[in-house]
Amino acid sequence: MATKNFIEELEWRGMIHTIMPGAKEQLEKEMTTAYLGIDPTADSLHIGHLVGVMILKHFQMCGHRPLALIGGATGMIGDPSGKSQERNLLDEPTLRHNQEAIKRQLAKLLDFESDAPNAAVLVNNYDWMKDISFLEFIRDIGKCITVNYMMAKDSVKKRFSGEGDGMSFTEFTYQLVQGFDFLHLYQTMNCKVQLGGADQWGNITTGTELIRRKLGNEAEAFAITCPLITKADGTKFGKTESGNVWLDARYTSPYKFYQFWLNVSDEDAKRYIRIFTLLDRETVEALTAEHEAAPHLRILQKRLAQEITTMIHSREEYEKAVEASAILFGGSTSEALRKIDEGTLLQVFEGVPQFRIARAELGLPFVDLCAEKTQVFPSKGECRKMVQGGGVSLNKEKVADPARTVGEADLIAGKYLLVQRGKKNYYLVIAE
Repeated sequence: MATKNFIEELEWRGMIHTIMPGAKEQLEKEMTTAYLGIDPTADSLHIGHLVGVMILKHFQMCGHRPLALIGGATGMIGDPSGKSQERNLLDEPTLRHNQEAIKRQLAKLLDFESDAPNAAVLVNNYDWMKDISFLEFIRDIGKCITVNYMMAKDSVKKRFSGEGDGMSFTEFTYQLVQGFDFLHLYQTMNCKVQLGGADQWGNITTGTELIRRKLGNEAEAFAITCPLITKADGTKFGKTESGNVWLDARYTSPYKFYQFWLNVSDEDAKRYIRIFTLLDRETVEALTAEHEAAPHLRILQKRLAQEITTMIHSREEYEKAVEASAILFGGSTSEALRKIDEGTLLQVFEGVPQFRIARAELGLPFVDLCAEKTQVFPSKGECRKMVQGGGVSLNKEKVADPARTVGEADLIAGKYLLVQRGKKNYYLVIAE
């Protein structure tokens, strides 16, 4: 067994909400298999999933065997926990596509490939649910759990008390289906623990109850949940104005991903560095003390953004994101500007005023380009005055002469010019 104790590791990281009695002893007794369910509603995980994935990672690092369960069958039903609306249901080809994409992401954090006894396994509940008939299910599973027991769960009670549009029978059965997953994994893979968010407690305990009722009191199964992650101001974690922060670079670029972590509040950074990185306790405490001594340096945010961007994307993407950030916020050079790819450049300057010119207009003096062909300056006189004062840059280089020509050689990525007025005002000129 590994030296690290799983429960202790999660406790200092603030990642334990509730532990069922006996779970701790089970983990100390032997290598144990645990599973965590992931909803395959998209072909990428978002950072809301990361808490669960990090728990699986710690579980594996502490010598135990993690199962990542893709909720193919349950994704076709919809989970009422924490929702006031029904969700969209998936067809099988979409489900399989999403599953493959999620596995590739999980493989960055979990060891699926080695021959170690605790190598991670990916399972999909659709594989064992699809062949079960309705009659079989209500005969073998439905009779084990009373409606009274199911109604007592918070996730169900809330929906009956007038939140949203009520609850369909399909959703009501969700906890039975999830409970059946636990029973199936207990019987086929000796899985004794289910992990999940605090909102899953009702569903998970239905599973432990089902195992006990089906297999007798000696069949021991346990639940461990983690707190739901919020922001210090109480708003939902992982959402930005433009929606979810995804792990797939197609949906959230490494630059934007990096920026998300860099911009969290001090309070949040103190919690997140424990939850979303693998840094040990000493390092985290030292970084926190350093941060508190000089909060303006944002030491925690920088290290958090570094660790998590490197883990999800790569060291190279992290370094590119740092360079790209320096272009907008710091003393970067024209060389660095020319190195960044077009996609990142457009993301960095998203929201910056843009002007389009015809390629044929290149070769003009700088002052004509900025005051006639674009509205970077309201007049040529103002442009000349600011250039003389040393307050204007083209592609991060000071413009010394307002009459200098701007040609093809100045273009970044073959089509962009970046004009800067003063410290904060950027303009992107696109030559088409």
